[in-house]
Amino acid sequence: MNVSSANVTVVIEYRDSFTKAVAKNVIVVVLSISINYINAGLIRTFCKHQTFYTNPRYILFFHLVVNDMIQVTLTVILFVISYTIYKLSVSVCCIFILIALFTTENTPLNLACMAVECYIAICLPLHHVHICTVKRTLMLIGLIWATSMLSVLPDLFVTLATEPLDFFHSRVFCLRETAFRNPHIIEKRDVTYIIYLVIVWLVIFYTYFKILFTAKTASKDAKKARNTILLHGFQVLLCMATYAEPLLKHALQQWFPQSYTDSLFATYIIVHILPRSISPIIYGIRDKTFRKHLKRYLLCTASSQ
Repeated sequence: MNVSSANVTVVIEYRDSFTKAVAKNVIVVVLSISINYINAGLIRTFCKHQTFYTNPRYILFFHLVVNDMIQVTLTVILFVISYTIYKLSVSVCCIFILIALFTTENTPLNLACMAVECYIAICLPLHHVHICTVKRTLMLIGLIWATSMLSVLPDLFVTLATEPLDFFHSRVFCLRETAFRNPHIIEKRDVTYIIYLVIVWLVIFYTYFKILFTAKTASKDAKKARNTILLHGFQVLLCMATYAEPLLKHALQQWFPQSYTDSLFATYIIVHILPRSISPIIYGIRDKTFRKHLKRYLLCTASSQ
């Protein structure tokens, strides 16, 4: 029995009690509604002020927030379905999984790009206007999506080539391992995740230390950028846990087989929900310009009610 089939078997064997299942679903739904509500306010603030349209930093942030809202919504839907409908058609499951994977893999890449933008703004200020243009920022967002698609779409193509047609009409417990179950896909995923892990962390470390050295003798803005990169690093650390998630699940299955579903729940919160709650803190609260417009929007909303 391979790792993926073993994971599914344990999940099926140790189902939660009704009370525990309700509690977990309430926690997940409340957290997702809270995150999406805050992010919706950030998006509305961005859309109402043209000053953000020409700033690459805010454009990347806007993309990150929208991407995270899609990711949180899809993963929560899949979480609730796993307790209610329980099994989905493979065709429907594949669509959900693909979009969830695109948005999940987009996040660390987007954060790495934001770190590079901070580095250019602080360490190469004279070249920032020429390097970080709106057009290049939009091209960079397209490149982020293309990279994620190149990583994920081979799973679909291999599955279409190797699975019988009846498989796509069957119903499964909707996981990546059950929708894309070819063992070569698992090997490809592990290699891809290691490459992502190395590249993104190299970018984060390089930009952080370059800004750190600049901040020692430079302005307050440089020191603030250093702290922002540090927060990005923490956020990336949580996001990159996605790349170690398969190994972590396997370890948890071996160590705590009787409480495996609780371990999966904790892993889901830490890997998929918690990182998406940090973005509003970095730009919605810490950023002076965005905070000013967001506060004005919240005050106007409160006074109109």
